[in-house]
Amino acid sequence: MTDFATRRRMMVDTQVRPSDVTEFPIIESMLTVPREIFVPGEKVEAAYAGDHVELWPGRHLLDARLFAKMLESLDLGNNDLVLDIGTGLGYSSAVIARIAEAVVAVEDDEDQVAEAQGLLTENHSDNVILHTGPLAEGAAEHGPYDVIIVEGGIETLPDAIESQLKEGGRIACIFVENALGTVKVGHKWDGSIAWRHAFNGIAPVLQGFEKETAFAL
Repeated sequence: MTDFATRRRMMVDTQVRPSDVTEFPIIESMLTVPREIFVPGEKVEAAYAGDHVELWPGRHLLDARLFAKMLESLDLGNNDLVLDIGTGLGYSSAVIARIAEAVVAVEDDEDQVAEAQGLLTENHSDNVILHTGPLAEGAAEHGPYDVIIVEGGIETLPDAIESQLKEGGRIACIFVENALGTVKVGHKWDGSIAWRHAFNGIAPVLQGFEKETAFAL
């Protein structure tokens, strides 16, 4: 029988801590949430491997290092309402829910949302609200949000997402350009987001977050 608790400790000790992630709530949450239950059954052995795990076409569970560093860069607090875009089967939301006050998790497929709901309930993540709809539209009815995190690459941030960030709020995104990726953290001031480079990282671009292609005759 696989000892997943030991694998979680190894993940934190070899992938998360060496990446200068030091905030105790993040470490504690990633040591506690069973990553292996939030991936398809045939992918269980890959859950702690240190790479993105494809959940289904177009959706990935971000590797632990990248995800943890994004959380650290957001400076999450226990009063934050967090919008988690592209939660997949719910792992990211389960981790964040142990740190923040509440999480609104967005996915676009009803069947996947139903599966995520079951897994989050099993994990006692009672402060997560699942919202079904296009990722690029967010979940305006539950906002505005103190924090927004996008669980995949983006080429551009839709206006709908930007508008749901509270004044003074923080957002973390993986910007992808020409196969290179940069994680940037934004702060919203005077109605617009000011971005800063946080660290390098890359993930597949999510549907709805691509730049429009201009066609020339």
